[in-house]
Amino acid sequence: MLKGLPMDKKQLQSRTRQFALRIIRLAAALPKSRLGDVLGRRVLRSGTSIGANYREALRASSRKHFITTLEIVVREADETLYWLELIQDSETIKATRLESLIKECGELIAIFVATIRSTKDR
Repeated sequence: MLKGLPMDKKQLQSRTRQFALRIIRLAAALPKSRLGDVLGRRVLRSGTSIGANYREALRASSRKHFITTLEIVVREADETLYWLELIQDSETIKATRLESLIKECGELIAIFVATIRSTKDR
């Protein structure tokens, strides 16, 4: 996304879906060990729920429901960021492989926080 240009619903749906696919590939690449299994399950659950919850938000029955569901999206994205940073800091996967995922997760958080704020301001 270019700074200053709004992202439409379809673009954001696609972006969260692509993020989920990248998380799936990351989880599959984690070591086949107890550590890899635990980290993989956690990041897989939270990382794939971002897009799923965003889709639910788009079908919200009210503005309050929309905001509440987007707040869940932000919590899931923040949890995903935590697991990605933990995987990086533990050197379970090379840091270079995680950099763009961590950046994308941070950008998604910023987009959803801004969307919540602008919706509340309306």
